[in-house]
Amino acid sequence: MENAVKKAEPPASYPDLDAAVDQLVAAKDSWARTSNAERIAILSDIKDQLMKVAAGWAETAARKKLIPENSALMGEEWISGPYAVMAGCNGLLHTLSQMEGKTYLDHLKSRETVTGQTAVTVVPHNIWEHLLFSGVKAEVWMAKGVNGANLKDHTAKAYDTPAEKRSGKTSLVLGAGNIAAIAPLDVFQKLFSENQVVILKMNPVNDYLADYLKIALKPLIDHDALRIVKGGADVGAYLCNHPDVEEIHITGAETSHDSIVWGPGEEGLANKKAGTPKITKRITSELGAVCPTIVVPGPWTSADLQFQAEHIATQKMHNSGFNCVACQMLILPGTWDKKAKLLDNVENVIRKTDPRMAYYPGAEGRLAEFEDHGDNVIKFDRGTAPACVVVPNKDDSDAFFRQTEVFAPAFSTYEIADADPETYLRSAIRYANENLHGTLGGNILIHPKTIRKIGKKKFEEIIAEFRYGAIAINAWTGLGFLATACPWGAFPGHTLDNVQSGIGFAHNTNMFDSVERVVIKAPFRPFPRNLLSGGITLLPRPPYFVTNKKQQKLGMLLTRFQYKPSWLKMPRIFLNALLG
Repeated sequence: MENAVKKAEPPASYPDLDAAVDQLVAAKDSWARTSNAERIAILSDIKDQLMKVAAGWAETAARKKLIPENSALMGEEWISGPYAVMAGCNGLLHTLSQMEGKTYLDHLKSRETVTGQTAVTVVPHNIWEHLLFSGVKAEVWMAKGVNGANLKDHTAKAYDTPAEKRSGKTSLVLGAGNIAAIAPLDVFQKLFSENQVVILKMNPVNDYLADYLKIALKPLIDHDALRIVKGGADVGAYLCNHPDVEEIHITGAETSHDSIVWGPGEEGLANKKAGTPKITKRITSELGAVCPTIVVPGPWTSADLQFQAEHIATQKMHNSGFNCVACQMLILPGTWDKKAKLLDNVENVIRKTDPRMAYYPGAEGRLAEFEDHGDNVIKFDRGTAPACVVVPNKDDSDAFFRQTEVFAPAFSTYEIADADPETYLRSAIRYANENLHGTLGGNILIHPKTIRKIGKKKFEEIIAEFRYGAIAINAWTGLGFLATACPWGAFPGHTLDNVQSGIGFAHNTNMFDSVERVVIKAPFRPFPRNLLSGGITLLPRPPYFVTNKKQQKLGMLLTRFQYKPSWLKMPRIFLNALLG
Protein backbone atom coordinates (compact mmCIF):
# COMPACT_ATOMS: atom_id res chain seq x y z
CA MET A 1 0.00 0.00 0.00
CA GLU A 2 2.92 2.24 -0.59
CA ASN A 3 2.35 5.64 -2.12
CA ALA A 4 5.80 6.90 -1.39
CA VAL A 5 6.44 10.61 -1.65
CA LYS A 6 10.21 10.72 -1.57
CA LYS A 7 12.50 13.68 -1.79
CA ALA A 8 12.29 14.90 -5.34
CA GLU A 9 13.54 17.78 -7.41
CA PRO A 10 10.45 18.77 -9.36
CA PRO A 11 10.63 21.33 -12.14
CA ALA A 12 9.52 24.85 -11.40
CA SER A 13 5.92 23.94 -12.19
CA TYR A 14 3.60 21.31 -13.57
CA PRO A 15 1.24 23.32 -15.78
CA ASP A 16 -1.32 20.52 -16.09
CA LEU A 17 -1.40 19.96 -12.34
CA ASP A 18 -1.64 23.68 -11.68
CA ALA A 19 -4.53 23.95 -14.11
CA ALA A 20 -6.34 21.05 -12.43
CA VAL A 21 -5.89 22.58 -8.98
CA ASP A 22 -7.00 25.99 -10.26
CA GLN A 23 -10.22 24.49 -11.63
CA LEU A 24 -10.92 22.83 -8.29
CA VAL A 25 -10.20 25.98 -6.32
CA ALA A 26 -12.60 27.92 -8.52
CA ALA A 27 -15.35 25.36 -7.87
CA LYS A 28 -14.78 24.51 -4.20
CA ASP A 29 -17.39 26.87 -2.77
CA SER A 30 -19.99 26.00 -5.37
CA TRP A 31 -19.45 22.30 -4.62
CA ALA A 32 -19.85 22.90 -0.88
CA ARG A 33 -23.14 24.66 -1.62
CA THR A 34 -24.67 21.96 -3.81
CA SER A 35 -28.02 20.85 -2.48
CA ASN A 36 -28.79 17.38 -1.23
CA ALA A 37 -30.98 16.88 -4.29
CA GLU A 38 -28.07 17.75 -6.59
CA ARG A 39 -25.78 15.35 -4.76
CA ILE A 40 -28.36 12.60 -4.96
CA ALA A 41 -28.61 13.13 -8.71
CA ILE A 42 -24.81 13.00 -9.04
CA LEU A 43 -24.55 9.75 -7.07
CA SER A 44 -27.32 8.21 -9.14
CA ASP A 45 -25.44 9.18 -12.30
CA ILE A 46 -22.25 7.68 -10.88
CA LYS A 47 -24.04 4.36 -10.37
CA ASP A 48 -25.08 4.36 -14.03
CA GLN A 49 -21.58 5.20 -15.20
CA LEU A 50 -19.99 2.68 -12.86
CA MET A 51 -22.15 -0.15 -14.14
CA LYS A 52 -20.96 0.58 -17.68
CA VAL A 53 -17.32 -0.05 -16.77
CA ALA A 54 -17.67 -2.59 -13.93
CA ALA A 55 -16.86 -5.68 -15.99
CA GLY A 56 -13.87 -4.09 -17.74
CA TRP A 57 -12.62 -2.71 -14.43
CA ALA A 58 -12.75 -6.11 -12.69
CA GLU A 59 -11.28 -8.04 -15.61
CA THR A 60 -8.43 -5.58 -16.11
CA ALA A 61 -7.55 -5.54 -12.41
CA ALA A 62 -7.55 -9.34 -12.26
CA ARG A 63 -5.23 -9.50 -15.26
CA LYS A 64 -2.87 -6.84 -13.90
CA LYS A 65 -2.72 -8.66 -10.56
CA LEU A 66 -1.78 -11.88 -12.34
CA ILE A 67 -4.82 -13.83 -11.16
CA PRO A 68 -4.96 -17.07 -13.18
CA GLU A 69 -7.35 -16.87 -16.11
CA ASN A 70 -10.85 -18.15 -15.31
CA SER A 71 -10.01 -18.41 -11.61
CA ALA A 72 -12.88 -17.82 -9.19
CA LEU A 73 -10.48 -15.42 -7.43
CA MET A 74 -11.35 -12.87 -10.11
CA GLY A 75 -14.36 -12.27 -7.88
CA GLU A 76 -12.09 -10.39 -5.48
CA GLU A 77 -11.78 -7.65 -8.06
CA TRP A 78 -15.55 -7.39 -8.45
CA ILE A 79 -16.22 -7.36 -4.70
CA SER A 80 -13.38 -5.07 -3.60
CA GLY A 81 -13.82 -2.82 -6.62
CA PRO A 82 -17.14 -1.98 -8.33
CA TYR A 83 -19.27 -3.70 -5.67
CA ALA A 84 -17.80 -1.71 -2.78
CA VAL A 85 -18.07 1.59 -4.69
CA MET A 86 -21.67 0.84 -5.68
CA ALA A 87 -22.46 0.05 -2.04
CA GLY A 88 -20.85 3.33 -1.00
CA CYS A 89 -23.07 5.21 -3.45
CA ASN A 90 -26.16 3.51 -2.05
CA GLY A 91 -25.20 4.33 1.52
CA LEU A 92 -24.68 7.99 0.71
CA LEU A 93 -27.92 8.12 -1.27
CA HIS A 94 -29.81 6.78 1.73
CA THR A 95 -28.18 9.29 4.08
CA LEU A 96 -28.65 12.31 1.82
CA SER A 97 -32.27 11.44 1.09
CA GLN A 98 -33.01 11.81 4.82
CA MET A 99 -30.48 14.48 5.75
CA GLU A 100 -33.18 17.00 6.64
CA GLY A 101 -33.38 16.62 10.41
CA LYS A 102 -30.97 13.66 10.04
CA THR A 103 -34.01 11.43 10.19
CA TYR A 104 -32.07 8.45 8.82
CA LEU A 105 -30.62 8.09 12.31
CA ASP A 106 -34.11 7.51 13.71
CA HIS A 107 -34.23 4.17 11.91
CA LEU A 108 -30.92 2.84 13.26
CA LYS A 109 -31.05 0.66 16.36
CA SER A 110 -28.82 1.67 19.23
CA ARG A 111 -27.98 0.39 22.69
CA GLU A 112 -25.69 1.13 25.60
CA THR A 113 -22.60 -1.06 25.92
CA VAL A 114 -21.19 -2.31 29.22
CA THR A 115 -18.75 0.60 29.04
CA GLY A 116 -21.61 3.09 28.90
CA GLN A 117 -21.01 3.94 25.23
CA THR A 118 -23.65 4.20 22.54
CA ALA A 119 -23.45 1.42 19.96
CA VAL A 120 -25.37 2.00 16.72
CA THR A 121 -26.21 -0.95 14.46
CA VAL A 122 -25.34 -0.10 10.84
CA VAL A 123 -25.49 -3.63 9.36
CA PRO A 124 -28.07 -4.88 8.65
CA HIS A 125 -30.14 -1.76 8.03
CA ASN A 126 -32.65 -2.96 5.41
CA ILE A 127 -34.36 -6.13 4.24
CA TRP A 128 -31.74 -6.78 1.58
CA GLU A 129 -28.91 -6.82 4.10
CA HIS A 130 -30.90 -9.06 6.44
CA LEU A 131 -30.96 -11.59 3.61
CA LEU A 132 -27.56 -11.10 1.96
CA PHE A 133 -25.65 -10.70 5.25
CA SER A 134 -27.77 -13.12 7.26
CA GLY A 135 -26.43 -13.39 10.80
CA VAL A 136 -23.85 -10.61 10.32
CA LYS A 137 -24.07 -7.56 12.57
CA ALA A 138 -21.93 -4.43 12.61
CA GLU A 139 -22.11 -1.86 15.39
CA VAL A 140 -20.42 1.52 15.52
CA TRP A 141 -19.28 2.27 19.06
CA MET A 142 -19.38 6.00 19.50
CA ALA A 143 -16.90 7.97 21.56
CA LYS A 144 -17.69 8.34 25.23
CA GLY A 145 -20.10 11.18 25.88
CA VAL A 146 -22.18 10.51 22.76
CA ASN A 147 -25.65 9.22 23.59
CA GLY A 148 -29.07 8.86 22.04
CA ALA A 149 -30.02 12.40 22.98
CA ASN A 150 -27.03 14.08 21.32
CA LEU A 151 -26.17 11.59 18.54
CA LYS A 152 -27.42 13.96 15.85
CA ASP A 153 -25.10 16.66 17.19
CA HIS A 154 -22.19 14.28 16.52
CA THR A 155 -23.27 13.25 13.03
CA ALA A 156 -22.91 14.95 9.64
CA LYS A 157 -21.71 18.23 11.16
CA ALA A 158 -20.70 19.40 7.70
CA TYR A 159 -24.40 19.64 6.90
CA ASP A 160 -25.33 21.74 9.93
CA THR A 161 -24.33 24.92 8.12
CA PRO A 162 -26.98 25.94 5.56
CA ALA A 163 -25.81 25.13 2.04
CA GLU A 164 -25.78 28.76 0.91
CA LYS A 165 -23.37 29.70 3.72
CA ARG A 166 -20.84 26.90 3.27
CA SER A 167 -17.30 27.36 2.02
CA GLY A 168 -15.25 24.56 0.56
CA LYS A 169 -11.68 23.35 0.60
CA THR A 170 -9.35 21.73 -1.90
CA SER A 171 -7.90 18.39 -0.84
CA LEU A 172 -5.45 15.86 -2.20
CA VAL A 173 -6.17 12.13 -1.99
CA LEU A 174 -3.16 9.88 -2.48
CA GLY A 175 -4.68 6.65 -3.72
CA ALA A 176 -3.77 3.17 -2.55
CA GLY A 177 -2.15 0.71 -4.94
CA ASN A 178 -3.70 -2.52 -3.74
CA ILE A 179 -7.51 -2.44 -3.38
CA ALA A 180 -9.40 -0.75 -6.20
CA ALA A 181 -12.27 0.70 -4.14
CA ILE A 182 -10.04 2.56 -1.68
CA ALA A 183 -9.34 5.62 -3.83
CA PRO A 184 -12.94 6.33 -4.93
CA LEU A 185 -14.28 5.73 -1.43
CA ASP A 186 -11.69 8.12 0.00
CA VAL A 187 -12.77 10.65 -2.62
CA PHE A 188 -16.40 10.22 -1.51
CA GLN A 189 -15.36 10.89 2.09
CA LYS A 190 -13.86 14.23 1.17
CA LEU A 191 -16.59 15.29 -1.26
CA PHE A 192 -19.76 14.24 0.53
CA SER A 193 -18.83 14.10 4.21
CA GLU A 194 -16.43 17.05 4.33
CA ASN A 195 -17.58 19.29 1.44
CA GLN A 196 -14.14 19.30 -0.17
CA VAL A 197 -13.20 19.12 -3.83
CA VAL A 198 -10.51 16.56 -4.62
CA ILE A 199 -7.49 16.00 -6.78
CA LEU A 200 -6.91 12.24 -6.75
CA LYS A 201 -3.34 11.16 -7.43
CA MET A 202 -3.39 7.53 -8.49
CA ASN A 203 -0.82 5.11 -7.15
CA PRO A 204 1.52 3.97 -9.94
CA VAL A 205 0.84 0.34 -9.02
CA ASN A 206 -2.79 0.51 -10.15
CA ASP A 207 -3.04 3.69 -12.17
CA TYR A 208 -4.52 1.53 -14.96
CA LEU A 209 -7.76 2.15 -13.07
CA ALA A 210 -7.68 5.85 -13.90
CA ASP A 211 -9.45 5.35 -17.22
CA TYR A 212 -12.28 3.45 -15.53
CA LEU A 213 -12.57 5.95 -12.69
CA LYS A 214 -12.70 8.88 -15.09
CA ILE A 215 -15.78 7.29 -16.65
CA ALA A 216 -17.41 6.11 -13.41
CA LEU A 217 -16.83 9.42 -11.62
CA LYS A 218 -17.47 11.63 -14.63
CA PRO A 219 -20.45 13.37 -12.94
CA LEU A 220 -18.04 14.69 -10.30
CA ILE A 221 -15.46 15.68 -12.90
CA ASP A 222 -18.13 17.53 -14.88
CA HIS A 223 -18.96 19.54 -11.73
CA ASP A 224 -15.27 20.48 -11.37
CA ALA A 225 -15.33 18.72 -7.99
CA LEU A 226 -12.79 16.07 -8.96
CA ARG A 227 -9.63 15.70 -11.00
CA ILE A 228 -7.75 12.42 -11.44
CA VAL A 229 -4.04 12.45 -12.23
CA LYS A 230 -1.21 9.95 -12.57
CA GLY A 231 2.43 10.23 -11.65
CA GLY A 232 5.22 9.13 -9.42
CA ALA A 233 6.84 10.49 -6.29
CA ASP A 234 7.61 13.82 -7.94
CA VAL A 235 3.93 14.46 -8.71
CA GLY A 236 2.93 13.43 -5.19
CA ALA A 237 5.52 15.74 -3.66
CA TYR A 238 4.46 18.65 -5.86
CA LEU A 239 0.79 18.28 -4.96
CA CYS A 240 1.46 17.79 -1.25
CA ASN A 241 3.34 21.08 -1.20
CA HIS A 242 1.00 22.95 -3.54
CA PRO A 243 -0.11 26.15 -1.81
CA ASP A 244 -3.74 25.70 -2.91
CA VAL A 245 -4.03 22.13 -1.60
CA GLU A 246 -5.43 22.60 1.89
CA GLU A 247 -5.78 19.01 3.18
CA ILE A 248 -4.27 15.61 2.39
CA HIS A 249 -5.54 12.07 2.82
CA ILE A 250 -3.20 9.14 2.31
CA THR A 251 -3.76 5.41 2.30
CA GLY A 252 -0.40 3.70 2.27
CA ALA A 253 2.64 2.94 4.35
CA GLU A 254 3.69 4.72 7.53
CA THR A 255 7.04 5.48 5.89
CA SER A 256 5.25 7.33 3.09
CA HIS A 257 3.21 9.31 5.61
CA ASP A 258 6.31 10.30 7.58
CA SER A 259 8.14 11.26 4.42
CA ILE A 260 5.32 13.64 3.56
CA VAL A 261 4.97 15.13 7.04
CA TRP A 262 8.57 15.22 8.27
CA GLY A 263 10.69 14.78 5.16
CA PRO A 264 12.80 11.87 3.89
CA GLY A 265 15.68 10.07 5.57
CA GLU A 266 17.85 11.82 8.10
CA GLU A 267 16.08 15.11 7.47
CA GLY A 268 12.79 13.54 8.44
CA LEU A 269 14.19 11.98 11.61
CA ALA A 270 15.66 15.32 12.66
CA ASN A 271 12.40 17.16 11.96
CA LYS A 272 10.36 14.62 13.88
CA LYS A 273 12.72 14.85 16.86
CA ALA A 274 12.49 18.65 16.78
CA GLY A 275 8.72 18.60 16.28
CA THR A 276 8.97 20.67 13.11
CA PRO A 277 6.91 19.09 10.35
CA LYS A 278 7.54 20.13 6.76
CA ILE A 279 3.81 20.18 6.08
CA THR A 280 1.36 21.63 8.57
CA LYS A 281 -1.82 20.99 6.59
CA ARG A 282 -4.46 18.71 8.08
CA ILE A 283 -3.52 15.15 7.13
CA THR A 284 -5.74 12.11 7.61
CA SER A 285 -4.52 8.61 6.90
CA GLU A 286 -5.01 4.84 6.91
CA LEU A 287 -1.67 3.10 7.16
CA GLY A 288 -2.00 -0.59 7.96
CA ALA A 289 -0.75 -2.58 10.93
CA VAL A 290 0.53 -5.87 12.25
CA CYS A 291 -3.02 -7.17 12.51
CA PRO A 292 -3.72 -10.11 14.81
CA THR A 293 -6.16 -12.99 14.64
CA ILE A 294 -6.78 -14.52 18.06
CA VAL A 295 -7.92 -18.14 18.12
CA VAL A 296 -9.73 -18.91 21.38
CA PRO A 297 -9.70 -22.56 22.58
CA GLY A 298 -13.05 -24.30 22.72
CA PRO A 299 -15.10 -27.33 21.66
CA TRP A 300 -14.40 -26.98 17.94
CA THR A 301 -15.44 -29.90 15.73
CA SER A 302 -13.47 -31.15 12.74
CA ALA A 303 -15.82 -29.18 10.48
CA ASP A 304 -15.23 -26.05 12.60
CA LEU A 305 -11.48 -26.48 12.25
CA GLN A 306 -11.82 -26.74 8.47
CA PHE A 307 -14.15 -23.75 8.06
CA GLN A 308 -12.09 -21.50 10.31
CA ALA A 309 -8.92 -22.61 8.51
CA GLU A 310 -10.52 -21.31 5.30
CA HIS A 311 -11.33 -18.13 7.21
CA ILE A 312 -7.73 -17.66 8.40
CA ALA A 313 -6.36 -18.45 4.94
CA THR A 314 -8.68 -15.77 3.52
CA GLN A 315 -7.55 -13.23 6.09
CA LYS A 316 -3.99 -13.78 4.90
CA MET A 317 -4.24 -14.65 1.22
CA HIS A 318 -7.00 -12.34 -0.03
CA ASN A 319 -5.41 -10.13 -2.69
CA SER A 320 -2.34 -12.38 -2.43
CA GLY A 321 -1.60 -10.97 1.03
CA PHE A 322 -1.42 -7.32 -0.04
CA ASN A 323 -3.97 -5.92 2.40
CA CYS A 324 -3.45 -3.41 5.18
CA VAL A 325 -5.79 -5.47 7.35
CA ALA A 326 -4.44 -8.93 6.45
CA CYS A 327 -3.77 -11.26 9.35
CA GLN A 328 -0.07 -10.95 10.11
CA MET A 329 0.13 -12.57 13.52
CA LEU A 330 -1.91 -15.65 14.34
CA ILE A 331 -2.21 -15.87 18.13
CA LEU A 332 -2.82 -19.44 19.26
CA PRO A 333 -3.60 -21.26 22.53
CA GLY A 334 -0.36 -23.13 23.18
CA THR A 335 -1.89 -26.02 25.13
CA TRP A 336 -4.97 -26.53 22.93
CA ASP A 337 -5.13 -30.06 21.55
CA LYS A 338 -6.66 -28.82 18.28
CA LYS A 339 -3.96 -26.27 17.48
CA ALA A 340 -1.86 -28.52 15.24
CA LYS A 341 -4.85 -29.69 13.24
CA LEU A 342 -5.99 -26.11 12.67
CA LEU A 343 -2.57 -25.14 11.32
CA ASP A 344 -2.45 -28.22 9.12
CA ASN A 345 -5.82 -27.23 7.69
CA VAL A 346 -4.64 -23.67 7.04
CA GLU A 347 -1.65 -25.02 5.15
CA ASN A 348 -3.83 -27.34 3.07
CA VAL A 349 -6.23 -24.53 2.18
CA ILE A 350 -3.42 -22.22 1.08
CA ARG A 351 -1.72 -25.03 -0.85
CA LYS A 352 -4.91 -25.82 -2.79
CA THR A 353 -5.87 -22.22 -3.55
CA ASP A 354 -5.22 -21.03 -7.10
CA PRO A 355 -1.61 -19.80 -7.22
CA ARG A 356 -1.28 -16.04 -7.22
CA MET A 357 1.94 -14.22 -7.91
CA ALA A 358 3.29 -11.62 -5.51
CA TYR A 359 2.43 -8.80 -7.90
CA TYR A 360 3.00 -5.84 -5.58
CA PRO A 361 6.41 -4.11 -5.93
CA GLY A 362 8.95 -4.95 -3.26
CA ALA A 363 7.23 -8.15 -2.13
CA GLU A 364 10.21 -10.37 -2.87
CA GLY A 365 12.47 -8.30 -0.65
CA ARG A 366 9.93 -8.07 2.16
CA LEU A 367 9.38 -11.83 2.10
CA ALA A 368 13.13 -12.44 2.23
CA GLU A 369 13.52 -10.05 5.16
CA PHE A 370 10.63 -11.70 6.99
CA GLU A 371 12.20 -15.13 6.49
CA ASP A 372 15.67 -13.93 7.52
CA HIS A 373 14.35 -12.84 10.91
CA GLY A 374 12.84 -16.23 11.68
CA ASP A 375 13.99 -19.53 13.06
CA ASN A 376 12.25 -22.79 12.15
CA VAL A 377 10.65 -21.10 9.15
CA ILE A 378 7.77 -22.99 7.54
CA LYS A 379 6.75 -22.52 3.92
CA PHE A 380 3.25 -23.28 2.71
CA ASP A 381 3.73 -24.36 -0.90
CA ARG A 382 1.66 -22.47 -3.50
CA GLY A 383 2.82 -24.17 -6.68
CA THR A 384 4.04 -21.66 -9.23
CA ALA A 385 3.50 -18.75 -6.82
CA PRO A 386 5.92 -17.82 -4.02
CA ALA A 387 5.36 -19.88 -0.89
CA CYS A 388 3.54 -18.36 2.05
CA VAL A 389 6.22 -17.81 4.71
CA VAL A 390 5.19 -18.73 8.26
CA VAL A 391 7.42 -18.05 11.27
CA PRO A 392 6.62 -19.64 14.64
CA ASN A 393 7.58 -16.89 17.05
CA LYS A 394 7.45 -18.81 20.30
CA ASP A 395 9.94 -16.85 22.35
CA ASP A 396 8.93 -13.47 20.91
CA SER A 397 12.57 -12.39 20.97
CA ASP A 398 12.61 -10.50 17.67
CA ALA A 399 10.58 -7.29 17.73
CA PHE A 400 10.51 -7.37 13.91
CA PHE A 401 7.44 -9.60 13.90
CA ARG A 402 5.60 -7.34 16.32
CA GLN A 403 6.51 -4.03 14.74
CA THR A 404 6.87 -4.51 10.96
CA GLU A 405 3.99 -4.76 8.51
CA VAL A 406 5.12 -7.31 5.93
CA PHE A 407 2.51 -6.54 3.23
CA ALA A 408 3.08 -9.86 1.49
CA PRO A 409 2.02 -13.53 1.83
CA ALA A 410 3.64 -14.16 5.19
CA PHE A 411 2.61 -14.32 8.84
CA SER A 412 3.97 -15.27 12.24
CA THR A 413 2.41 -17.32 14.98
CA TYR A 414 2.57 -16.63 18.69
CA GLU A 415 1.40 -18.95 21.44
CA ILE A 416 -0.08 -18.15 24.84
CA ALA A 417 -0.14 -20.99 27.34
CA ASP A 418 -3.24 -20.12 29.38
CA ALA A 419 -5.70 -23.01 29.10
CA ASP A 420 -8.76 -21.24 30.48
CA PRO A 421 -10.49 -19.47 27.53
CA GLU A 422 -11.28 -16.27 29.44
CA THR A 423 -7.79 -15.96 30.89
CA TYR A 424 -6.29 -16.77 27.52
CA LEU A 425 -8.41 -14.17 25.68
CA ARG A 426 -7.54 -11.46 28.18
CA SER A 427 -3.83 -12.32 27.82
CA ALA A 428 -4.02 -12.34 24.02
CA ILE A 429 -5.75 -8.96 23.89
CA ARG A 430 -3.27 -7.48 26.33
CA TYR A 431 -0.41 -8.85 24.24
CA ALA A 432 -1.81 -7.35 21.03
CA ASN A 433 -2.49 -3.98 22.65
CA GLU A 434 0.94 -3.69 24.20
CA ASN A 435 3.16 -5.25 21.54
CA LEU A 436 1.76 -5.13 18.03
CA HIS A 437 2.27 -2.11 15.81
CA GLY A 438 -0.86 -0.32 14.67
CA THR A 439 -4.52 -0.47 15.57
CA LEU A 440 -6.39 -0.90 12.28
CA GLY A 441 -8.08 -4.28 12.73
CA GLY A 442 -8.12 -7.29 15.02
CA ASN A 443 -9.97 -10.60 14.64
CA ILE A 444 -11.23 -13.08 17.25
CA LEU A 445 -12.35 -16.61 16.39
CA ILE A 446 -14.36 -18.09 19.27
CA HIS A 447 -16.96 -20.84 19.67
CA PRO A 448 -20.42 -19.60 20.75
CA LYS A 449 -20.37 -22.01 23.71
CA THR A 450 -17.14 -20.39 24.87
CA ILE A 451 -18.79 -16.96 24.75
CA ARG A 452 -21.69 -18.29 26.79
CA LYS A 453 -19.27 -19.81 29.29
CA ILE A 454 -17.46 -16.51 29.71
CA GLY A 455 -20.78 -14.66 29.87
CA LYS A 456 -22.11 -12.19 27.33
CA LYS A 457 -21.60 -9.15 29.54
CA LYS A 458 -18.10 -10.13 30.60
CA PHE A 459 -17.19 -10.97 27.00
CA GLU A 460 -18.18 -7.46 25.92
CA GLU A 461 -16.08 -6.02 28.75
CA ILE A 462 -13.11 -7.98 27.42
CA ILE A 463 -13.76 -6.85 23.83
CA ALA A 464 -13.90 -3.24 25.00
CA GLU A 465 -10.23 -3.57 26.00
CA PHE A 466 -9.21 -4.53 22.45
CA ARG A 467 -7.91 -1.23 21.05
CA TYR A 468 -8.54 -1.53 17.31
CA GLY A 469 -10.55 0.59 14.92
CA ALA A 470 -12.30 -2.52 13.65
CA ILE A 471 -12.88 -5.67 15.68
CA ALA A 472 -14.26 -8.78 13.99
CA ILE A 473 -15.70 -11.63 16.04
CA ASN A 474 -15.94 -14.79 13.92
CA ALA A 475 -15.51 -12.49 10.94
CA TRP A 476 -12.65 -10.75 9.15
CA THR A 477 -12.26 -7.02 9.61
CA GLY A 478 -12.05 -6.79 5.82
CA LEU A 479 -15.82 -7.18 5.94
CA GLY A 480 -15.89 -3.80 7.68
CA PHE A 481 -14.16 -2.34 4.62
CA LEU A 482 -16.71 -3.85 2.24
CA ALA A 483 -19.66 -2.69 4.36
CA THR A 484 -19.22 1.01 3.67
CA ALA A 485 -21.64 2.04 6.41
CA CYS A 486 -18.81 1.07 8.77
CA PRO A 487 -16.29 3.81 9.59
CA TRP A 488 -12.86 2.61 8.47
CA GLY A 489 -9.69 3.67 10.24
CA ALA A 490 -7.39 3.24 13.20
CA PHE A 491 -8.38 3.33 16.84
CA PRO A 492 -8.41 7.03 17.84
CA GLY A 493 -5.42 8.58 19.55
CA HIS A 494 -2.55 8.41 17.08
CA THR A 495 -0.58 11.57 16.36
CA LEU A 496 1.55 12.81 13.49
CA ASP A 497 4.75 11.85 15.32
CA ASN A 498 3.42 8.40 16.26
CA VAL A 499 0.94 7.77 13.50
CA GLN A 500 0.97 3.94 13.42
CA SER A 501 -2.28 2.99 11.59
CA GLY A 502 -3.32 6.55 10.87
CA ILE A 503 -5.64 9.35 11.89
CA GLY A 504 -9.34 9.66 11.12
CA PHE A 505 -12.08 7.48 9.62
CA ALA A 506 -13.27 7.10 6.03
CA HIS A 507 -16.27 5.38 4.33
CA ASN A 508 -18.81 5.85 7.14
CA THR A 509 -21.80 6.59 4.91
CA ASN A 510 -23.90 7.57 7.96
CA MET A 511 -21.33 10.35 8.52
CA PHE A 512 -20.75 9.79 12.24
CA ASP A 513 -18.28 12.38 13.52
CA SER A 514 -17.34 10.90 16.92
CA VAL A 515 -16.42 7.27 16.38
CA GLU A 516 -14.29 5.02 18.54
CA ARG A 517 -14.51 1.68 16.73
CA VAL A 518 -16.59 -0.79 14.76
CA VAL A 519 -17.47 -4.24 16.11
CA ILE A 520 -18.52 -6.86 13.55
CA LYS A 521 -20.01 -10.22 14.48
CA ALA A 522 -20.66 -13.14 12.13
CA PRO A 523 -21.82 -16.75 12.52
CA PHE A 524 -19.18 -19.21 13.75
CA ARG A 525 -20.62 -21.86 11.46
CA PRO A 526 -22.05 -21.42 7.94
CA PHE A 527 -25.44 -22.46 6.65
CA PRO A 528 -26.68 -25.22 6.66
CA ARG A 529 -24.32 -26.73 9.26
CA ASN A 530 -25.25 -24.03 11.75
CA LEU A 531 -28.80 -25.40 11.92
CA LEU A 532 -27.56 -28.44 13.84
CA SER A 533 -26.34 -26.16 16.62
CA GLY A 534 -29.40 -23.93 16.71
CA GLY A 535 -27.99 -21.13 14.55
CA ILE A 536 -30.30 -18.83 12.65
CA THR A 537 -28.07 -17.63 9.83
CA LEU A 538 -28.70 -18.34 6.16
CA LEU A 539 -25.13 -17.32 5.26
CA PRO A 540 -23.15 -20.10 3.55
CA ARG A 541 -19.43 -19.80 2.80
CA PRO A 542 -18.89 -16.02 2.46
CA PRO A 543 -18.33 -14.82 -1.12
CA TYR A 544 -14.98 -13.22 -0.26
CA PHE A 545 -13.47 -16.49 1.02
CA VAL A 546 -10.52 -17.59 -1.14
CA THR A 547 -12.14 -21.04 -1.19
CA ASN A 548 -15.45 -19.85 -2.66
CA LYS A 549 -15.81 -21.59 -6.02
CA LYS A 550 -18.43 -19.10 -7.23
CA GLN A 551 -16.74 -15.91 -6.10
CA GLN A 552 -16.40 -14.48 -9.61
CA LYS A 553 -20.07 -15.08 -10.39
CA LEU A 554 -21.19 -13.79 -6.99
CA GLY A 555 -19.10 -10.64 -7.33
CA MET A 556 -20.78 -9.81 -10.62
CA LEU A 557 -24.29 -10.66 -9.34
CA LEU A 558 -23.86 -8.71 -6.11
CA THR A 559 -22.61 -5.66 -8.01
CA ARG A 560 -25.61 -5.77 -10.31
CA PHE A 561 -27.84 -6.17 -7.28
CA GLN A 562 -26.34 -3.10 -5.60
CA TYR A 563 -26.93 -1.19 -8.83
CA LYS A 564 -30.64 -2.02 -8.91
CA PRO A 565 -31.92 -4.22 -6.05
CA SER A 566 -34.72 -6.58 -7.00
CA TRP A 567 -36.37 -9.66 -5.57
CA LEU A 568 -35.98 -11.23 -9.02
CA LYS A 569 -32.19 -11.15 -8.64
CA MET A 570 -32.16 -12.95 -5.29
CA PRO A 571 -32.60 -16.58 -6.46
CA ARG A 572 -29.45 -16.54 -8.64
CA ILE A 573 -27.45 -14.98 -5.81
CA PHE A 574 -28.59 -17.57 -3.29
CA LEU A 575 -28.06 -20.45 -5.71
CA ASN A 576 -24.48 -19.42 -6.44
CA ALA A 577 -23.86 -18.72 -2.76
CA LEU A 578 -24.90 -22.27 -1.89
CA LEU A 579 -22.81 -23.71 -4.73
CA GLY A 580 -19.76 -21.70 -3.63
